Amino acid sequence: MNILEAFVNEQLKKDVPSFEVGDVVKVYQRIVEGARVRTQIFEGTVIAKRNGGISETFTVRRVSFGVGTEKTFPLHSPNVQKIEIVRRGKVRRAKLYYLRNRVGKAAKVKEKI
Repeated sequence: MNILEAFVNEQLKKDVPSFEVGDVVKVYQRIVEGARVRTQIFEGTVIAKRNGGISETFTVRRVSFGVGTEKTFPLHSPNVQKIEIVRRGKVRRAKLYYLRNRVGKAAKVKEKI
């Protein structure tokens, strides 16, 4: 194992929950505002996951006050403190970009039973 692989393996998080596209998750994000540090929660549907290893990212979409908002989080970032799975979704696609064009009930993902 070379030096780069050793460094990457050291930086990987060990306590990452296994979540899939379509799941509703709560992402606890660390926000630094000057000298203050606080935790902000972003809850929404996972619409995409990409890559693997240290550069793995996932995109979460939510609609608040009628405006759709998406955030892409690096999975192994120290600023992502915790990921909670609220409910599992039943989907047949790897990317749920079609949800951007849906409104109301049509934008819902069925729950896995």
